[in-house]
Amino acid sequence: MRKKPKSASQRLMRINDEILRECANILRSELKDPRISTMVSVTEVETANDLSQAKVFVSIMGDDEQKKEVMEGLKNASGFIRRGIAEKINLRNTPEIKFLLDNSLDYSLKMAKLIAQANSDKSVEE
Repeated sequence: MRKKPKSASQRLMRINDEILRECANILRSELKDPRISTMVSVTEVETANDLSQAKVFVSIMGDDEQKKEVMEGLKNASGFIRRGIAEKINLRNTPEIKFLLDNSLDYSLKMAKLIAQANSDKSVEE
């Protein structure tokens, strides 16, 4: 997991939460891109202090080819998503959206399999 920046103010944390919520709503209901049809969830948003940029971390279920395709679709739709956020959140400057792949879900599933395998091997030995 990424660490929360220590200098993040309460206001910036609220803005991150609002952007996360609106991005998720836009991806779920308004975006019509066929490349983004797989399971996509927004896991975290990190906004710069000056609100010029926002890193949106997304988790994608699927193989590497599907992930690459979805990330390309998200990159192309970033302007549409930014405009949707600007309409719904009252900010002086709407941050530029940059989508990044969050592999923490894949990592946790892999670790759970390894733990389950180690436990099953341990029970067989006894």
